[in-house]
Amino acid sequence: MVHPERSTAVEVHHPQPITTHPPTVPLLPVQPGAVPAVASIVLPDGRVVTGYAIEPAKPEPVAHKPAVSRAAVNVALGGIGFAAVCGGLLMLTTFITALTAFVSQLITLAAVIFGGYVAVQIFKPSEAKSGHTFHIRKAVIKRNKFYG
Repeated sequence: MVHPERSTAVEVHHPQPITTHPPTVPLLPVQPGAVPAVASIVLPDGRVVTGYAIEPAKPEPVAHKPAVSRAAVNVALGGIGFAAVCGGLLMLTTFITALTAFVSQLITLAAVIFGGYVAVQIFKPSEAKSGHTFHIRKAVIKRNKFYG
């Protein structure tokens, strides 16, 4: 408790308003180029509300999206690449098969030519034989037994 005889003076501070200096050029209101249309609406209870029409906000134009998504294009290009690789592998295997058949035909042709040459040398009369010697014995097969 504060004793009334011992009270001290209290200093009270009052706020001071901040004064601003007015601008040297007075601000003038700017009129719009055209007077906007005034709209009036009659409410169901009979009151009339009048005000300026506000243009609706126009959204920003949306960036043009491609007709097909990039993922679909990537899948399609991957499929085309896969088909090209499969076709190339098919052609490679076909080429290897054809090359194998060609080599086997060349081997068969060489065997036929060499075998024909040997047969001519063997069955020629002895006075017309060349200097090559072929040691082939005439073998006899009787009753599934080889006598050579």
